[in-house]
Amino acid sequence: MANNEDVFKKVISHAKEFGFVFPSSEIYDGLSATYDYAQNGVELKNNIKQYWWMAMVQMHENIVGLDAAIFMHPTTWKASGHVDAFNDPLIDNKDSKKRYRADVLVEDHMAKIEAKIQKDVDKGKKRFGDDFDEEQFRATNPNVLRRVAEMDKIREELKRVQEEEDLPGFKALIEDLGIVCPVSGSKNWTEVRQFNLMFGTELGSVAGDAATIYLRPETAQGIFVNYLNVQKTGRMKLPFGIAQIGKAFRNEIVARQFIFRMREFEQMEMQYFIKPGTQMKWYEYWKEERMKWHKALGLGDDNYRFHDHIKLAHYADAAADIEFKYPFGFKELEGIHSRTDFDLGGHEKESGKKLRYFDPETNASYVPYVLETSIGLDRMFLAVLSASFKEEQLEDGSERVVLNIPPALAPVKAAVLPLVKKDGLPEKAREIIDTLKFDHNCQYEEKDSIGKRYRRQDAIGTPYCITVDHQTLEDNTVTIRERDSMEQERVAIADLERIIGDRVSMKKLLV
Repeated sequence: MANNEDVFKKVISHAKEFGFVFPSSEIYDGLSATYDYAQNGVELKNNIKQYWWMAMVQMHENIVGLDAAIFMHPTTWKASGHVDAFNDPLIDNKDSKKRYRADVLVEDHMAKIEAKIQKDVDKGKKRFGDDFDEEQFRATNPNVLRRVAEMDKIREELKRVQEEEDLPGFKALIEDLGIVCPVSGSKNWTEVRQFNLMFGTELGSVAGDAATIYLRPETAQGIFVNYLNVQKTGRMKLPFGIAQIGKAFRNEIVARQFIFRMREFEQMEMQYFIKPGTQMKWYEYWKEERMKWHKALGLGDDNYRFHDHIKLAHYADAAADIEFKYPFGFKELEGIHSRTDFDLGGHEKESGKKLRYFDPETNASYVPYVLETSIGLDRMFLAVLSASFKEEQLEDGSERVVLNIPPALAPVKAAVLPLVKKDGLPEKAREIIDTLKFDHNCQYEEKDSIGKRYRRQDAIGTPYCITVDHQTLEDNTVTIRERDSMEQERVAIADLERIIGDRVSMKKLLV
């Protein structure tokens, strides 16, 4: 675990050193759990957005986009259940004065038991080698079976205390498990309390309850209140979807793990409107589709898994997370939720407006059900960054740090490097940049040796370096160096647009 923590620290340090993520307001000593995306970070972020938008909207005739306002009528959040039910169970350690989410403490405890099971499995693999049958081992080994039973019991009690909102029972569970504060190491806990996560603010100049509005804690409600407008103006037939990328805000008390959990973050959400009774079919469909989208990036299939929710949200009849293996363990990356008619039904009731769909096939009107896919853009960014970060020992004994970012997502697609700063090579390099910059974000660099320049480009994940040398002036060819293999090939300048275009195309991820 310490090794993974070291890797995570290096990823955070690398993100700052190479212009991906800066602490917000750093000249004023920063602001807790807020970060700014730097020059390379904003390019990577925009490319992730584009990949998602193309997969959701461009590739589906029946999914359209939306960009709703952050501020919404306050009754929106009453109808959505956020005023009454958008709470986190929090507990304080009296010695460290640190505050924790009670459910996360229990889940982290279960993760430690899971790690012990994996340790037993790894020992078995080492002992029996090729003859090892992992499935049989997990089904028969007494230690594994005991630990699985222990986890099942904890999971059952965690589900109960959450569903019944049994806060004393929650504290008792933490005490019974002997969970200690990660900072103080003590078990000196306060009671568990619920804390609403919405940021409230005043609209206009008059203070008072009537003027209180909220920064949206999710982007989904902007889609729901526009459902009928989009359906009518787009003449949409069920099933159809509305996709949106936008900022959301949660007053997280326990913001932690770099950009994984922040108070201001960005979501990529798609709400898919369907006929009631078909939700399980679409739930399975979108689980499969979304997992395909993730795995197409080539970050490692073993880094993903599904996790069914122990406690369903107040709006859901089925929910699963796609979890990603970050340096700090498997954590939620994307949620797929069957929201039933909870949202549209709530808005219909509170607004007094009919939010029905007239089905020409059955000649009936009904409130559609909704299937949601919701992914944290910042978490996706961190997944790409942490999975791409590599420290490599090269054959000549030297080392390099490289980001193996999927070429389609890389902040800079090509760096054009004149071998020397004279003899017309810089001018020729500029000509090449001028032909490529309409389609790709490119960099020109002439400072330092060619080797040092390669290393700098490796460190920001640039997939291709184009070197202009004296031969270029004679025959209009250049050397292309590929980032991951470091192999070089000689190609004609006239072919560069096609070659780079093919190799960094988003199309390769989408087909």
